[in-house]
Amino acid sequence: MTTLLNIHASLAGQTAASSTLADRFAADWLEQHPQGRVITRDLAADPVPHLTAERFQSFLTPAEARTAEQQAVAAYSDTLIGELQAADVIVFAIPMYNFSVPSTVRAYFDHIARAGVTFSYSAAGPEGLLKGKKVYVFITRGGVYPEAADTQTPYLRQFLGFLGMTDVEFIHAEGMALGVESRAKSLASAHVSIAKLVPLAA
Repeated sequence: MTTLLNIHASLAGQTAASSTLADRFAADWLEQHPQGRVITRDLAADPVPHLTAERFQSFLTPAEARTAEQQAVAAYSDTLIGELQAADVIVFAIPMYNFSVPSTVRAYFDHIARAGVTFSYSAAGPEGLLKGKKVYVFITRGGVYPEAADTQTPYLRQFLGFLGMTDVEFIHAEGMALGVESRAKSLASAHVSIAKLVPLAA
């Protein structure tokens, strides 16, 4: 069964522009894949705990030597990673907060970047282990940020690539806070992009 993992991060929930775009894509994708399934994870409604020294130590401790608390922490991380491993298509709905991605996204990343699980090191350097995934990232921003001022896209591309996810498509909706006309025009452009992308995913 083909699986799409839909990851939201906006504090505004399902009404957020980023969530709306991602959900539109997921709905169109499901029409193209009637036997597929969509799994949604909302990082704002159900945030991943921020990484602490204790949580990080749980990942480093061998499975047979973990305490019950460490086992629970590792199992939680394993669940997040399992969703990614099982997904054929991964969608991120990410608004811009203070010139970066939401802290909940960073916390999520801290729990899925696991040496020996989602990436490994060798004499040739790091190798991502989450290969063969198609990723779509919907980014919404209140202002307009040219390439030189874009702090999100390069970071997300580098991190996802580090884990082996190199086939990544970015859809930006900018100027969302610059008036009704600007918002409508940006969203319309994003929806046009979705209409072009979904047939490629079929």
